[in-house]
Amino acid sequence: MKKNKIIFAIIGILLLSSCEDFLDVKPSNSADSATSILTVDDAKVAMSGIMRNMTSYNYYGRNFLIYADAKGGDFAIASAGRGLDGLYQFNHSQTSGSYSGYWDHLYQCILQVNNLLENIEKIEAAGNGTNQLLEYKGQALTARALIYFDLVRLYGKPYNMDKTSLGVPLELKVVDAAAQPTRATVEAVYNQVVADLVAGAPLMSKSIQKGYINYYANMAIQARVYLHMDNFTAALAAAETIINDGVYSLYDNDKWYDSWSNEFGSESIFEIAMNENEGDLGGSSLGYYLLPLGHITGASGWFMASDYYLDRLNEDPTDVRWSVMAEDETSTDVEPRFGSCMKYVGGHDMKGDKGKASATNVKVIRLSEIYLIAAEAALRLPSPNKIKAKDYLNEIRKRAPALEPATEATITLEMIIDEKSKELFTEGNRYWDMMRLGWQIELNDDFIQPAISIPHRDKIIDRTFYKTILPIAQDEIDANPAIGEQQNPGY
Repeated sequence: MKKNKIIFAIIGILLLSSCEDFLDVKPSNSADSATSILTVDDAKVAMSGIMRNMTSYNYYGRNFLIYADAKGGDFAIASAGRGLDGLYQFNHSQTSGSYSGYWDHLYQCILQVNNLLENIEKIEAAGNGTNQLLEYKGQALTARALIYFDLVRLYGKPYNMDKTSLGVPLELKVVDAAAQPTRATVEAVYNQVVADLVAGAPLMSKSIQKGYINYYANMAIQARVYLHMDNFTAALAAAETIINDGVYSLYDNDKWYDSWSNEFGSESIFEIAMNENEGDLGGSSLGYYLLPLGHITGASGWFMASDYYLDRLNEDPTDVRWSVMAEDETSTDVEPRFGSCMKYVGGHDMKGDKGKASATNVKVIRLSEIYLIAAEAALRLPSPNKIKAKDYLNEIRKRAPALEPATEATITLEMIIDEKSKELFTEGNRYWDMMRLGWQIELNDDFIQPAISIPHRDKIIDRTFYKTILPIAQDEIDANPAIGEQQNPGY
């Protein structure tokens, strides 16, 4: 990887540790990554820095979540050129529109994780290991698994499409600045993800860890990963561990809207803190990117719901999830259109979950997703369990009270995936489902006015289209020529 990635990662660990409101403790005084983590308190600081780094605009703070809705057909753009519309248009090449920020930033996060893990190993080797240190080790392993899972989906083909194709480089140690690692296969990356999750799970607490990863976050990530691997038995087992243990609970319909203006609700399995003046991104936050044009200063109407999403939601006009939708810039008195989503500004009052619109925590994994994973996994078992499938689905389908509950006779995979779209809108899910299932994606191009030319893709695509995975950026190839021979096909 590039030298500046290692430098920024090390500096990031130290600088992030100075935010005492968030981190509470200070690290040992050293700029040397090999000696900067000497105690359990230092490990806590480093883990807090990793969580903070994951809220970057290049990751869960904004762009990674936008990626899946913009490409998966649930978003539309009203105009080109406002920002990130290249994701919607699939306007990618290795020299422009590569969106290399994903690659650069996620590998910075991995470097931080590897630094922490190596130093924990040194502390343990010196005979100073503790249960709390094991907790941070489990969190770090789980974080690395999630980051690699996200990387391989961005840059590699779906596991069930071609697991022998190239994924991303696997870096499990802090590498020398001159290192030039090459890409591992998709299968190798998934195997490492599973290995880290399995190793990390027993090290962590089953208690709620606000703003951090715990045992149940690990199990939730396992459920996601196994679903992508078509291992439905393992996906269901992981999901049911969370459901049956009862540490988290689904919101009642009258509490669902308010959950978006409250931190760490009963559904939040993994939620990352976004605090005012501590990297909350301000007018560049995820919430602002989803506001209607001109709604407040800085809101430029980047993305709104597609017609296809609204048609799906409108299967029941009383669906509680309409409560977070607001009129978008195309709305008129004659034809109101509720295409703007207010989840990530804390609802219509726009006070976030701490009094400021942009200071709204990122809900990475919620319990409702786990129910929907369980429903799909149960339906797709070698011997389908339609009773479990319809029961898990109906727990979420209750949010549309006018819809008939699913039955053993009526439940379908399409019904479950549509429910995931409705429930997880703007939460970075839709595209990944469409890719792993091999389903066609229809983009809402006719929504754009005045009409623009979109030469980079067709209106309807599927995962055989080469631009459904990102290119390795030219800057990365220049810094690491060895990877240049491993560019994704078509670029």
